[in-house]
Amino acid sequence: MFSLVCLLAVLVLTTEAFANPACAVCTVAVGASLEVARRLGVDDCVVGVWAGALLTLLGFWMLKWFEKKNINFWGRKFISVWGSVAMIGFMYVSQMAYAPKPILIFYLDPFLFSVIVGALGFILPSDFYQWMKAKNGGRAHFPFEKVALPVGTLLVLSFIFNYYKISNAADVLGF
Repeated sequence: MFSLVCLLAVLVLTTEAFANPACAVCTVAVGASLEVARRLGVDDCVVGVWAGALLTLLGFWMLKWFEKKNINFWGRKFISVWGSVAMIGFMYVSQMAYAPKPILIFYLDPFLFSVIVGALGFILPSDFYQWMKAKNGGRAHFPFEKVALPVGTLLVLSFIFNYYKISNAADVLGF
């Protein structure tokens, strides 16, 4: 046992550390927690927010892979991120029925609407962080700001979707 601990310590100390908020552990944890949330009875729209963020995260992983392999083409960011978010369509093919309802000015399925909002709730704060960091001389304002902004936004969206129950949007909005 002692030799295993020593081997792990040597490996950790001799390898270069890469800070990446889109780590494999985070992605697996979010994916597993989505299924747990559905089994616990959490509203599908709240689950959709986190599913949209997860799929967006997978799209960003694909971008990192493209960069690593030096693959460049026009529209690479848009195609990989929105292509990964579009994978939610497989849920409608195999698991769910598409049942559009009026939501604000849109006529969409509430789960699909929450997936799109979740994706935007991950992308926009991430881009906002990059802008704030550039304005601050390339430094974050506080530790883990890169993680706190998107996660905080997703928590607020989850609270809003849980409170307003957009799965019953026609009833809530008076249609």
